Amino acid sequence: MSTAQSDMSWARRNRMILTPLLFLAPGILFFAIYVIIPIGQSFNISLYEWDGLGEATYVGIGNYQELVGDRAFEISLWNNVKWLALYLLAIPAGLFIALFLNQTIVGIRLYKSLFFFPFVLSQVVVGLVFSWFYLPNVGLFDIITGWFGIDVRGGILGNPNTATYGIIAAGLWPQTAYCMILYLTGLNAVDPEQIEAGRLDGAKGWRMLWHVILPQLKPATFIAFVVTIIGALRSFDLISIMTNGGPFGSTRVLSFYMFEKALSEYGFRMGYGSAIAVVLFLIMLVFIGYFLWQMYQDEKAARR
Repeated sequence: MSTAQSDMSWARRNRMILTPLLFLAPGILFFAIYVIIPIGQSFNISLYEWDGLGEATYVGIGNYQELVGDRAFEISLWNNVKWLALYLLAIPAGLFIALFLNQTIVGIRLYKSLFFFPFVLSQVVVGLVFSWFYLPNVGLFDIITGWFGIDVRGGILGNPNTATYGIIAAGLWPQTAYCMILYLTGLNAVDPEQIEAGRLDGAKGWRMLWHVILPQLKPATFIAFVVTIIGALRSFDLISIMTNGGPFGSTRVLSFYMFEKALSEYGFRMGYGSAIAVVLFLIMLVFIGYFLWQMYQDEKAARR
């Protein structure tokens, strides 16, 4: 048998493995070039003191040691914790809106359009809209709270104690719409026979939701958790538009602080910015790794 015939027979025997690999190859190549390699470069640059142009000076873990005593980094990290905790509210909110929109009632298409609308808006537009909404004295928020005798000194965005929560509220608007779309898609795949069986067993209301519907929505919930956590950790657009990190640096998060240190006109500390990026990446990796492990365990249990 010739070499060409041997190669052809080997390819035929392994076509079930080769075919998907060939389809995946371009995506894997782009992922390696634009994601994996830059992550490795970030780890490497974080070990140097470098302004992006001149010669880099090796400092080892010096940048990480500096992070430990950096008050601005501590505030940014704490703000990211707030974003994580409160941003997760988008998942149950999106679920309950999806359950409402999944009904057949008069005007449901109009309701779907209204709830879908925030998803198609740019983060910049959302930031500008909420900035106007929060304007002191003349903004709609101040007018409404004034009716109840509530006065936030300096306005929501001008007060260091409330500014972060105001930005998170702005971010929750489009994020809830995104989770709603995920759950609407998941609800279309719910098995009607299981729902009917649950009704015959006397399940209704919360019991139906918890024991019949939610188990079938696990894939949608997984994606919603991952996307929401990533969105909370990389929050940058809204902060840049609404407060630019102020007042007094109280609304900084890790991604914004990384930008300030590495790329802003007062920064150009590429090594220090990369160290912040590495910390942010490791936090994301912990959460995403946990959810992937849980998903793997669920699939493993389902096969038994």
